[in-house]
Amino acid sequence: MNLRHTLLTIVLSAAIVPAAQAAHGFQASDMVRMDRYSSSTLSPDGRKLVFAKRVVDFDANRASTSLWIEDLFARDAAPPKQFTPDGWNVNSPAFSPDGATVYFLSAKNGSSQLYSMPTAGGAPRQLTDLAQDIAAFKLSPDGTRIAVASTAFPDCVDSADADALACTKQRQDAQAKANGKASGKIFDHLFIRHWDTWADGTLNRVFVVPADTKTPAKTAVLVSGGVNGDIPSKPFGDLSDLAWSPDGKQLAMSARTSDRSEPWSTNFDIWLANSDGSGTARNLTEANKAWDAGPVFSHDGMTLYYRAMKVPGFEADRFALMAMDLATGKTREIDPDWDRSANGITLSADGKTIYTTAEDMGQQPLFAVDIASGKATQVVGDGTVGEFGIAGPTLVFARNTMKTGDEIFSAAADGSAQRAITPSAGDMLKDVAWGDFEQFSFKGWNNEIVHGYVVKPWNYEPGKKYPVAFLIHGGPQGSFGNGWSYRWNPQTYAGQGYAVVMVDFHGSVGYGQAFTDAISQHWGDRPLEDLQKGWAAALKQYPFLDGDKACALGASYGGFMAYWIAGNWNSPWKCIVAHDGVFDNRMMGYATEELWFSEHENGGTPWENPQGYEKFNPILHVKDWKVPMLIVHSQQDFRIPVEQGIAAFTALQRKGIESKYLYFPDENHWVLKPQNSLLWHDTVNAWLKAHIGE
Repeated sequence: MNLRHTLLTIVLSAAIVPAAQAAHGFQASDMVRMDRYSSSTLSPDGRKLVFAKRVVDFDANRASTSLWIEDLFARDAAPPKQFTPDGWNVNSPAFSPDGATVYFLSAKNGSSQLYSMPTAGGAPRQLTDLAQDIAAFKLSPDGTRIAVASTAFPDCVDSADADALACTKQRQDAQAKANGKASGKIFDHLFIRHWDTWADGTLNRVFVVPADTKTPAKTAVLVSGGVNGDIPSKPFGDLSDLAWSPDGKQLAMSARTSDRSEPWSTNFDIWLANSDGSGTARNLTEANKAWDAGPVFSHDGMTLYYRAMKVPGFEADRFALMAMDLATGKTREIDPDWDRSANGITLSADGKTIYTTAEDMGQQPLFAVDIASGKATQVVGDGTVGEFGIAGPTLVFARNTMKTGDEIFSAAADGSAQRAITPSAGDMLKDVAWGDFEQFSFKGWNNEIVHGYVVKPWNYEPGKKYPVAFLIHGGPQGSFGNGWSYRWNPQTYAGQGYAVVMVDFHGSVGYGQAFTDAISQHWGDRPLEDLQKGWAAALKQYPFLDGDKACALGASYGGFMAYWIAGNWNSPWKCIVAHDGVFDNRMMGYATEELWFSEHENGGTPWENPQGYEKFNPILHVKDWKVPMLIVHSQQDFRIPVEQGIAAFTALQRKGIESKYLYFPDENHWVLKPQNSLLWHDTVNAWLKAHIGE
């Protein structure tokens, strides 16, 4: 009798919950307000975990980040606790070698500086008060010194001035005063701008400061002065490109020479410098004219591990794992038979294994690569593994999928016994119903197997047909795989009741380097054939897709393809969305900042090989445009300048084709501000609704 009453209570409770929390699809408003978790950092003994939690203040149109801590060995499995005080916006946590201290960066006092806190708790203590912001840092192996990245003028570095940072600040103040109300800038070499920032003449430099001082350090020892390049590289580099030697006497760092040839070069080299600032840095990889990155010393300091490309001027070549004997300079490739591109290097405690992530068949697993044999073994799969760390018996990693968002997990070192430390998207949004997804394959260009994903609408019912959002990824050497994005997220379309189709056409990463290479100088034929055949295969395999109500959407290279299909394959589409896409490929070759990209992809410079730029140039096919198009472009996009979008919109308007132009004066190649992101999604969703229905 009691059991029956208990079951009745459960049934009634289950019936009540949906009424109180009616399920709905994932909305952009859900996404932009979600908490985000990152920067998972293990203590050296593997016991304590520190991570960052980002919280959005939507009304204020900004976010703030705090650090949280958990004892992974605690018997009661107590939840994480906030570590840094309220009101502090912090980033980049790191443990001291003894695990007693946590270091981090904060601009609490107006400038990004280095702080520390006891792991057991306490008040933050400011460790630096340098004349310039600190962008990144890395502790020495014994914990007595810290390498910090900041900016300085080259002539301040080369002068006899003992403080390059103070010299730089004085120069900046003097320039501002001398210019008065004049705003003009004079340049005599490229880069004049990069990603979303105009050049100011400074370079990223590496300095060393003591880890423990009674008062904040106001000066720092320059250690990268002999290297004429940004360390870390701009715009997205970090100090994974810098490593301390085990004895703390040297620093290995990856940099590209900063001169007039920089915009058409991918030749990063690894330099070895003395950590006390003495002597001259030595180029260890001068022989390789392609990209060398991510140095890591062996535990005995005799070998340097790093990643290397082989093709100069190509940013999407395969990153091979390399080992260099520092005594002889002899190198060998560790993994020549593993046709994947390693994303980083983490060395095991016994020095026999390299842990790395790599794109693989629409996923990004964590792999263990045996240094002796080069054999790669999957440790954690299913989805996209981002950052990770291994210490003692513990593995921590961040993973996301199309349904979960970013989660941080702890596990045993072999990847078993996984436990979620932070909530999934479903945990945070309990009333959201997610669109199920699955991978499919078909024969594409050259009769080769191509993969893609289909996502069902959140409210899927068997037997019904649903309008389709056909998403085209950027890169072009990229992928729309089993991962999570805060910009192009298929669940936001599934949440509107649309089905989603995504094809990893030739050029995509994770399917072998030959597959990736196939798109170069073939932007408009091989990938288009894959998209066409993938669309046909999806319609045949998934009868719930309504092929008569479909819209094609893409950004960056996907935006190029949106323009390209408007003139070369417009029959299936009721509407098109092109975000920051290449409209005039020839002008792109002159106006983009990273010239190596256009020059490699089109077979040379625009004047050396004009036919390479015109062969697949969307601007030449405007006469065949007829499909309604929404264009999005931002003023601060220096990768694909805003005039590309304006020109395409002008063509549409002049031809009388239904069109809209969404312009962001304060965004770059990506739309990042919370309220701008919501406006982007609302505008795109309204465009789809108008042309393919609810």
